[in-house]
Amino acid sequence: MSPTHTERFGAMLGMQSHSRKVTEMQVHRSVDIAAPPQRIWPLLVEPDDILKWYPTLSRFEYEDAGQRGPGARVYAEEKASGMLMKLHFVITDWVENRAISLRMVSGTGVKGYDQTWMLEPLPAGSRFTFDEHVELPYGALGKVIGRLGQRSSEAHVGEMLARLKSLAEA
Repeated sequence: MSPTHTERFGAMLGMQSHSRKVTEMQVHRSVDIAAPPQRIWPLLVEPDDILKWYPTLSRFEYEDAGQRGPGARVYAEEKASGMLMKLHFVITDWVENRAISLRMVSGTGVKGYDQTWMLEPLPAGSRFTFDEHVELPYGALGKVIGRLGQRSSEAHVGEMLARLKSLAEA
């Protein structure tokens, strides 16, 4: 079995994997967009623009408005499965016009939360890939929540990709 995105980043950061089993949800989706990465990038890094394509977020802000890039901290509020999560992330990867990765450092509703947003240049535009990994609490109940949440999360990501594509191609 190949390592997950989170395990690869964890290994790069010198973190050890947990030996006990956790309940997880993962979503990995892509969309081709008829726009170059340079046109899409601001939609991925400007808080007001992020809220336009990421409908489950009600807040997204850099905790230190002057800091962007690796090490910058982000506060987000996301409503998922009827629950408002208040999340603090650190940006672990930032390659302008290519990729952003966020890792949750504290928050409510989930045990762990990682996202990566990637742009790949294509001859006719770009491919945007959204990768999400969520670790759920609550043991056996978390497994049930995970099964239900997986479908909901996949539907929300589909909507997000359609919105991002529409904004970038406008």
